Amino acid sequence: MRSQKKASVTVYPDAERVTGLSIADKNVWRAGMRHLRKHDPVLGKVVERIGSLDFELEDGHYEALVGSIIYQQLAGAAAKAILNRFKNLYNGRIPDPERYLATEESKLRSVGLSPQKISYIRDLCERIVNDSLDLEGLSRLPDEEAVEQLDVIKGVGRWTAEMFLIFVLGRTDVLPVDDLGVQKAAKKLYHLRKLPTREKFERLAKNWHPYCSIATLYLWRSGEKPGNPAKW
Repeated sequence: MRSQKKASVTVYPDAERVTGLSIADKNVWRAGMRHLRKHDPVLGKVVERIGSLDFELEDGHYEALVGSIIYQQLAGAAAKAILNRFKNLYNGRIPDPERYLATEESKLRSVGLSPQKISYIRDLCERIVNDSLDLEGLSRLPDEEAVEQLDVIKGVGRWTAEMFLIFVLGRTDVLPVDDLGVQKAAKKLYHLRKLPTREKFERLAKNWHPYCSIATLYLWRSGEKPGNPAKW
């Protein structure tokens, strides 16, 4: 995962029609499919070909963020191995914040965690312990406010925040324009000469909102592999 400051999410006016709903809701997903087929013939063909996707939210806000930090900038197999060794320090589970903070750094480094990632997870845990961060409360916030709350955590930037909104909160109208997989898929599907800029993506997204998250998942699937909630 990439660490970038000043995270932001493009939110469209029409998105208010589905505020509070989740793309894990099959009715919402079907509505998104109908919308994309109706308003974007190109992406609509992808939706028709692939059909409905099985989508489940990640369990545990804190656990999902710890996992996302560990997976940052690593190949999937290497990240999975480190995550498993990390969990084995705590009987196969991600430790609660207090237990993590009580763990010696040498033990954390022994499972393959870099000093930087150890500090990122420590910052997350400290914010939870001192009540300066309410992860569960993010589900009650609008997209932009949720991203601002996530952005204060060390190692959590725009891309990570957007993945959290999609895969943990199930938000309907998130468009991760900096995701390379999404860029490559859009370039191929829309026969673009180069990877789309943010401005180009926002023009395309006029046909997708308020279901940009569902559009994103179909763009991923149309390319190589869809985003994996367990890995982001």
